[in-house]
Amino acid sequence: MIIYMLVIGISGGTGSGKTTIVNKIKQELSNKDICVISQDSYYKNTDTLSEKKRKEINFDHPDAIDFNLLIAHVQQLKLGKKIELPIYSFIKHNRTKDTIATSANKVIIVEGILIFNNSELRDLFDIKFYVDTDTDERLIRRIKRDTKERGRNIDDILDRYLSTLKPMHKKFIAPSKEYADIVIPNNKRNDTAINIIKTIINEQCC
Repeated sequence: MIIYMLVIGISGGTGSGKTTIVNKIKQELSNKDICVISQDSYYKNTDTLSEKKRKEINFDHPDAIDFNLLIAHVQQLKLGKKIELPIYSFIKHNRTKDTIATSANKVIIVEGILIFNNSELRDLFDIKFYVDTDTDERLIRRIKRDTKERGRNIDDILDRYLSTLKPMHKKFIAPSKEYADIVIPNNKRNDTAINIIKTIINEQCC
């Protein structure tokens, strides 16, 4: 029996504020059962590649995502089944051996830069949001995050931005905005996005 109330897709470019929005929604709707699935957990396993080859992977291309597993997991959650959520290491550029047991909840939020690039996955969403953020703001956020959380240096970040992130955003991520039901201009407080999503969740789950 399908037990989910709502499946929400939240996309946008790297550093657009997707994760911040999701975390604030979880905080403000703590009484609701919300399950969050991040696309970042579903980068393909790279066990067979050397460390050098792993670093050369274009992580902003749809081919880097294990969409088959991601789709299967969302389908299982919608059926009320538990999944083993992969854990991905951005330092090692590979999945770890560990997983997180994750149960289905009333609200399933899937977030990631490429989640609208797969039609089968898109069809699983009841509503789709795209967070549209200024390019300079996204780059600044990316630099702050990658230096603090992923051990990257600024030169590497900027090189990857120019060679990979910027062209991939233009080719794959920005065009996927057309699939969104609602496009949200991002601001520092994210009030608009949070209020809209909260309202929809409350209407569907109460």
